[in-house]
Amino acid sequence: QLGDVSCRRNTFLFAGSLIEQLTTEKYECMVCCEVVRIVAPVWSCQNCYHVFHLNCIKKWARSPASQAEDGNSGWRCPACQNASMQVPKTYTCFCGKVHNPEWNRNDIPHSCGELCGKKRQSLDCPHLCNILCHPGPCPSCPAFVTKTCECGQTSHSVRCGQSTKFHCSNVCGNTLNCGKHSCTQVCHAGKCSPCQLIVQQVCYCGSNFKEVLCGTKEEFSDGLGNFSCQNICGKKLNCGRHNCTQVCHPQPCQLCPRLPQVVYRCPCGQTPLSKLLELGCVERKICTDPIPSCGKTCGKPLSCGSYEFIHTCESLCHEGDCRPCSRTSNIYCRCGFKKKVSYDRFLFLIAAITFMCDKRCNKKRSCGRHKCNEVCCVDIEHKCSLVCGRKLNCGLHRCEEPCHRGNCQPCWQTSFDELTCYCGESVIYPPVPCGTQPPECKKTCTRPHDCDHPVYHSCHSEEKCPPCTYLTQKWCMGKHEPCIIPRLYCNHPCMAPCHPSSSCPTTSCSAKVRYSKENPLQIHRQIVWFSYQLIRVVTKNDVVLCIGSMTFFLIAAISIATKLTDLQLGDSVEISRLITKKEMKQARLQCDEECLALQRNRHLAEALEIDDNSDPFNVRSSGPKYSDLLKEDARKDLKFVSDIEKEMRMLVEAVNKGKHTKKSHCYPPMNRDHRRIIHELAQVYGIESVSYDNEPKRNVVITAVK
Repeated sequence: QLGDVSCRRNTFLFAGSLIEQLTTEKYECMVCCEVVRIVAPVWSCQNCYHVFHLNCIKKWARSPASQAEDGNSGWRCPACQNASMQVPKTYTCFCGKVHNPEWNRNDIPHSCGELCGKKRQSLDCPHLCNILCHPGPCPSCPAFVTKTCECGQTSHSVRCGQSTKFHCSNVCGNTLNCGKHSCTQVCHAGKCSPCQLIVQQVCYCGSNFKEVLCGTKEEFSDGLGNFSCQNICGKKLNCGRHNCTQVCHPQPCQLCPRLPQVVYRCPCGQTPLSKLLELGCVERKICTDPIPSCGKTCGKPLSCGSYEFIHTCESLCHEGDCRPCSRTSNIYCRCGFKKKVSYDRFLFLIAAITFMCDKRCNKKRSCGRHKCNEVCCVDIEHKCSLVCGRKLNCGLHRCEEPCHRGNCQPCWQTSFDELTCYCGESVIYPPVPCGTQPPECKKTCTRPHDCDHPVYHSCHSEEKCPPCTYLTQKWCMGKHEPCIIPRLYCNHPCMAPCHPSSSCPTTSCSAKVRYSKENPLQIHRQIVWFSYQLIRVVTKNDVVLCIGSMTFFLIAAISIATKLTDLQLGDSVEISRLITKKEMKQARLQCDEECLALQRNRHLAEALEIDDNSDPFNVRSSGPKYSDLLKEDARKDLKFVSDIEKEMRMLVEAVNKGKHTKKSHCYPPMNRDHRRIIHELAQVYGIESVSYDNEPKRNVVITAVK
């Protein structure tokens, strides 16, 4: 009784804990690990009484992971692993009487609020549960009943449903299985042992005997014997002339099948014996008299033949077995594709069952992937018996369901370990579906690196870190990137690609030169300088001219050679007589809006007595100083230049507003002209720009420093 009280107390504690957690919405479903809400449809296991979401338990029951090990015992409960055959379909209260119970704040969640009325767990308790509909197991019955000992001679008053059994000291005395003797053991549990006395039994026909335990096979006794010896009975029939041909059997033997009062027709069964007697046949008196024949063809169906055509006996009406069939039979395979001829009725019966053709079925199976390929196939649905075996969405496990059409179900494997990033700062708590990637982490990568430079990338799940983005200085072979050696004849930089082991190539200078309009003094100076350079050119037989002044210098050079002495003495040369007006017009630069603006500003400065070299409003130093070449590039490809400027502006703003002292941005590989635009814009924005790698993968990395 003390154990029963402890059991009742544990039951109440378990049920009370369930009620409290369900009411306060602190109970979690073991499938989805989400809180079970008051209004959510649920299902409760009748073995362990755990509560699950109804939709969660439906999905679990259909998943391969829930199937029992033998594959035929249904699905397993996620908590207690108890196997069930039926998949829950409806939402009911805990006692099962009400479907879709409505929540009442005065009742237990998911209950109907009425008496439970379920049968208690104790097998011998006839009383139903008398508390309100509740989760968990029903408490033990509080009623008291009178129970007897095992032999039934002594009785005691105990609590109903108590499983404890007691024994008295009396002899059992109950009748044994033989029904003849009594049990001699002291009061004991369970059934009495079988009677151990040895008796002799005889078979039904009386020809065989055997010794067995008393009461063995007493239910098969017919009063004369207890078992069949499986031999022919052989007893004399009631006629006294013939013996019984049946296997040893209980009960009396049947009447002689040849008695006159039993036989009414000829052997073939087509003609009554009364008609044959009218035709003069002798009347039979005893069973040994022959049965008259009608003289017709026997016509009894033989065991050979087919469903379409049945073979019959062709002999005249006779007694005994029919002769073997003289005809042939067509035997078809089970799919009906082939047939063969049989002459023997016994071979026909065997071949009709075992004959199969060698044709293989070419139809697709239900999965749509494999062919049936069965020999002599008679299947209609052609279900595929292979396992699907395709990889699931997790990429780790394979589908274990029978081969099917369409996509496989998501992987049902679940891990109950925490999934963390490499550094352990970001965590995904269980249950973690199979195939889940580690969480994204914002912390700086803590993996060991090959270099000692600062790390700018975040924590990642890949084993290999991305390349180091820290910018370092590295010289080219000539310790410069474009060649900056002054040209021999114009003093502009070479600007060709680095060539440390060779002299500067002979190329046209692309530098632009600004000339004032209608300024004779400046023109005179340019003529003098060009004349001097021309002498050097003629001397060294090497001509290199700037593109912007080539036409003008060629025109002036016509008279310079003859007036060189006058130029050295300070005289001027009128070149307008040496060239045509058309050539002069082509050589003179036309004034544009910039010239008009400069002239207007110059007049305004003279009126206000402002020095040309002063910059009171910081106009010359403010704003980006775009080169003419960069402006020309922007006119040709405005979108590319705008995108580059946008990236640089965002990089500078990110450095100024962020915590890092520097940030870098890597542009994709591009051609030389685009890389030049990036370098020039980087100078305007005051950021570093370095080119890396070789052609055609050469790219530019820009770095902004706070």
